[in-house]
Amino acid sequence: MEIERKFLVDRKLWESLEKPVGKDIKQGYFISNKQFSVRVRTKGTKGFFTVKGTLEGIARDEYEYEIPFNDAIEMLQKYAKPYLKKTRYEIEFAGKTWEIDEFHGSLSPLVLAEVELESVDEEVQLPDWVMNEVSTDPYYFNSEIVKRL
Repeated sequence: MEIERKFLVDRKLWESLEKPVGKDIKQGYFISNKQFSVRVRTKGTKGFFTVKGTLEGIARDEYEYEIPFNDAIEMLQKYAKPYLKKTRYEIEFAGKTWEIDEFHGSLSPLVLAEVELESVDEEVQLPDWVMNEVSTDPYYFNSEIVKRL
């Protein structure tokens, strides 16, 4: 079960931060509908195959498996076009690891931040560089963002 909240990031505040080294991500979808999505991604030098279930509030089933990197690249190029290109940064804040995705290409200057929670009612302290919450807004789901390419 994945429980996460997602936020738009204030680009000016984000750019003023000293950031850790990010990892390049390429992410494409085989299928995406209201019931589930099936994707392939590379993150740095690793490959992953993921199935995500229906979003219920801020929670959904998630099954993720590491696969050979070269297989992930081949699947992206053959079966999952177009695919997202983004850089992911991980930042510790108030006891939580925030994942910040900076999108590239025609999706720039979009920057989104996600934080995983232990339960749907867990309180989380927000950094000053996050703005509007978009956790349940389909417009900001990666499976929808890729359709804008």
